[in-house]
Amino acid sequence: MQRDVVTVERFYTEHAGELEMKLVAGAAGLKRVIREQTVNRPGLALAGFTKYFASKRVQVIGSAESTFLKSLGKEEREHRYADLFSYKIPCVVFSRNIHPDRLFLKAAERADVPVFRCPLITMKFINLATLALEMMFAPRSTEMGSMVDILGVGAIIRGESGIGKSESVLALIERGYSLVSDDVTKVTLVDGREVIGTSAELTRNHMEVRGIGIINVAAMFGVKCIRAEKRVDLVVTLKVWNEVQDVDRLGMEEQFVKILGVDIPHIIIPVRPGRDLARLIEVAAFQTKLKRSGYNPAKELNDRLIAQMSRKLRL
Repeated sequence: MQRDVVTVERFYTEHAGELEMKLVAGAAGLKRVIREQTVNRPGLALAGFTKYFASKRVQVIGSAESTFLKSLGKEEREHRYADLFSYKIPCVVFSRNIHPDRLFLKAAERADVPVFRCPLITMKFINLATLALEMMFAPRSTEMGSMVDILGVGAIIRGESGIGKSESVLALIERGYSLVSDDVTKVTLVDGREVIGTSAELTRNHMEVRGIGIINVAAMFGVKCIRAEKRVDLVVTLKVWNEVQDVDRLGMEEQFVKILGVDIPHIIIPVRPGRDLARLIEVAAFQTKLKRSGYNPAKELNDRLIAQMSRKLRL
């Protein structure tokens, strides 16, 4: 599990489009690190109360803060700005296309603190920026295996090289399901409870098929066969038949594998010539979907057998 360092430059580069941010001062400070995954309105700090000041967050100045600052005299504003920039704040964003005054821009330049403007209303910017930062701060890792979306069930397919993963994925794509990633799946923990899988941007839409080479799935099968990201609901491990010691015949006990600390249902499918692996993976996904809805066929059959035995014993 890893957490990437989130700098102001990265936040600006990745989200300037959706947040409509424009840099107006402090370009020298773009390497500053954002240490908390939310934003703060520094109204109390600007008013002089700094006993509690969330200085590690992105600072947002809206109409209320701007109007308050305009009510102050020049010397008082200079003093408040100096106090604000004495903290190691990562950056300041003015919402509603508010123009920061010259004193503010000079103080920001001296402190090397980036200053941005955006046309969004303050609360909309805060909501969008918080979501963006949560994704940037989310724990992430890499899982070896391909991922397919099977009727809403995100399944990572693992197994040794040459066991038939690519052939199984191709067969599933031909049946109308969507490829999320090939060979390597990047996973991110969202809200501490959901694992989201995706592929590297560079290799998205592509697959390696042994003996054929690299194919473009979107160009060959259509864009409907590609999905950018999907929640991980199931892990399927393909193993050589002889290496599986105890084949589960009933499915009474669920197995799990941990990904980023979250338990994900895990099914081991023994592989030998003649088995339709794609069909088995498809059925495993359907089974997972049924269990998530509260229906377990193995438990149902077991309950029926116990009920029948109980009736015979009473007779």
